[in-house]
Amino acid sequence: MDVFEEVVRIRKAGQRAALATIVHTDGSIPSYEASRMLIRDDGSIAGTVGGGCVEAEVWAAAKEVIQTEQPRKMTFNLNHEPGFDSGLICGGTLEIFVEPILPQPILYIFGGGHISVALARIASQAGFAIGIVDDRATFANPERFPMASEILTSYEDAFEKIRPNSATYLVIVTRGHKDDMRVLSWAVETDSRGFPPRYIGMIGSRRKVISVYKALEKQGASLDRFDRVHAPVGLDIGALTPEEIAVSITAELIAVRRNSENFPKKSVKLSELASLHGD
Repeated sequence: MDVFEEVVRIRKAGQRAALATIVHTDGSIPSYEASRMLIRDDGSIAGTVGGGCVEAEVWAAAKEVIQTEQPRKMTFNLNHEPGFDSGLICGGTLEIFVEPILPQPILYIFGGGHISVALARIASQAGFAIGIVDDRATFANPERFPMASEILTSYEDAFEKIRPNSATYLVIVTRGHKDDMRVLSWAVETDSRGFPPRYIGMIGSRRKVISVYKALEKQGASLDRFDRVHAPVGLDIGALTPEEIAVSITAELIAVRRNSENFPKKSVKLSELASLHGD
């Protein structure tokens, strides 16, 4: 199996892995410089960096690299160390670089208005592939969204076609409450269908967000489904213009993508819904 072809396949499938490469050798080692081993998210491997205890330690480190999405370099001294006695007392040293293999994140923007145009442009520059969903062809088209790799002009078609995964980000900025509710109802149920997205966000004031949640609850939705939704969407930077709002949303997407624990999440809490009971 060609390791690089497998890397391409994994990324296209929205999966994750780690690639271990021997980057430096000194003396006798059980493999050769530039040997590679691909460790998939399920623990299966392709290729080799020499076998034995070295490979076992690299495999364990790769699982951590996949989880943290942070690369690391490992150094092994094989100069008669008893810890490497599985045929690897070779009298040499080697350095192995283990890097995460991650799919390109894709941002599906539901809505084709001014904020969506600005968001698509800025998020694309930040490394996100862009998908646009709006039931108005005059708003969802290549002229308005030249950076989009996918444009859908039917919400129902989008719900049927899109299969979110850990590299999928969903932002809801439609033209009205009715469409927001339709998209949010579908988005929060993707987990139960086996397609959990990395991020779900919806634009709107706190009162609007709570009103949408309550309306969906009356339709039978479970409120705990909304706990993972980022709404109001974006970091609180005092944004007013479409471009500023797009910056705040993209910043939040990046924070989630990079597993940042330091950004302030301002989403509506389920406890706030009690304030509207009886309204």
